[in-house]
Amino acid sequence: MKLGLMLPVNRTIQWDVAAQLGVRYAVTKAAPELSGLADPSDFKALETVVDRFRERGFYLYALEGDEFDMSRIKLGLPGFEEDIERYRQMLRNMGKLGIRLLCYNFMAGVGWFRSRSDLPERGGALTSGFDIREIRNDVPLKVTEEQMWENYTRFIRAVIPTAEEAGVKMGLHPDDPPVSPLFGYSRILTDADAYRRAMGIVDSPSHGITFCQATFRAMGENVFDLVREFGSKIFFFHFRDITGTKTCFRETFHDNGPTDMAALLETVSRYAPDCLIRPDHTPTMAGESNENFGYAMLGNIFAVGYLKGLLENVRMSSGD
Repeated sequence: MKLGLMLPVNRTIQWDVAAQLGVRYAVTKAAPELSGLADPSDFKALETVVDRFRERGFYLYALEGDEFDMSRIKLGLPGFEEDIERYRQMLRNMGKLGIRLLCYNFMAGVGWFRSRSDLPERGGALTSGFDIREIRNDVPLKVTEEQMWENYTRFIRAVIPTAEEAGVKMGLHPDDPPVSPLFGYSRILTDADAYRRAMGIVDSPSHGITFCQATFRAMGENVFDLVREFGSKIFFFHFRDITGTKTCFRETFHDNGPTDMAALLETVSRYAPDCLIRPDHTPTMAGESNENFGYAMLGNIFAVGYLKGLLENVRMSSGD
C-alpha cells in the first residue's frame, strides 16, 4: 500500500508539513477554479501542476474529484459528447505525465454533503455530520435513478478504453451520503449491489473502486467482507470512520470510531496490496479554522501518524 495525502493544487504550508511527515505521494484536484490554470484536458496546464509537485519532492499519483464541470455528462444534457471527449483527453494527458490514478464520482447536482460541520468530537474538536431530518429534501425529482444509470453506462463505456490505453486506473467513489434522492437528484452508488452492477458494465484493469470505508459503513455494509470481495478492484482507499447510519451519522477521529482500523488495514493489505491509501475527513482541531472542514491540517497530521503506525504494524506482521 502507498500512503498519500490530499493536498491543494497550489503550494501552501500543507505541502511543507506533508513533506516533513514523510508523505511522498500527492493527491490533488486540479480544476481551474483551484489551480488558476486551464483544466487537465490541457496538457501544458496539467504538466505545470505535475512540475510544481515534483519540485517539492512529491509524486503526483492521483487526481481526485470533478476536474471540470461534469453536469452535462452526469445528467445527459446536450453537449455531453464534447465533455466526454474532453475527459478522454484528460486521461491521455495523465498517462503521458505519469499520473496513475483518477478518483471520480457520479454524484449529479450535489457532491459530498454534510448538514452540519460543527459537531463536537473528542476534546472539543469539530467534526461534520449528516442528518436527513435537518434538510429540506422534499423537492421535485430532477433525474431518475434509471436515467443516472444510463448516463453512467454511456460515460464509462466511452472513457475506460482510453484510460486503459493511457495506463490510468479509474476508482469510482460512492455517493456520500449514500441516500437517494438528495435535493431532487437521484443517486445510484448507494450500496454494494450498485457497485457490483457498475463493475459489471465494463471489464477492464482500469475500471475499479475508490473504497471510501466510512461511506460503505454508512450503507450498512460489512466493510471487511467487501474488501475481500472487491480485492484488487480497490485502487484507492479512503481511510476514515463514522458513527451512525446513512440518514444520520457523524465523522470521528480515526482512532475513535467503531471500526477496528488495525484489523481493516491488515485485510486491505492482504486483498488490495497495491492500492493508494489516504486519510480523509479529519476533525478540525484547536486553533484551526473550520472553513475547509474535513481537510484542516492538524487532524491530518494526527491521521498520517496513526496511519503510518498501523501500516508499519502490517509490514511487521507480514514479515516485510
